[in-house]
Amino acid sequence: MHKTVNRLLIIFILAAAVAGGGCIFKIHRVEVQQGNILSAEMLEQVKPGMSRREVQSLLGTPLVTDVFHAERWDYYYLRRDNTRKGAVQSRVTVVFDGDGVARVEGDPEVFEQIP
Repeated sequence: MHKTVNRLLIIFILAAAVAGGGCIFKIHRVEVQQGNILSAEMLEQVKPGMSRREVQSLLGTPLVTDVFHAERWDYYYLRRDNTRKGAVQSRVTVVFDGDGVARVEGDPEVFEQIP
């Protein structure tokens, strides 16, 4: 009886180890999204002469503001999927002249590819 219980216990432990072994080696990677998602429609509404406050209410707070380049706001977006096969990234820069928008630079088409 004692040997039978020991054998059943060993079989149970081995079965649990085999069943749980697949979970041990599988690494879970989280999709990472950072930055501002801007649509082409949002960017089309930014017009020369708009104030900083108007731009911020339309596009949101820029991800990067630089004290050495106070005349520009950079809106970045980065997404890495959980397979690590690649990343989607984009940057749009709003350049000011004083308090008004002078121009918008960057590649807004990339934002349209973001799912």
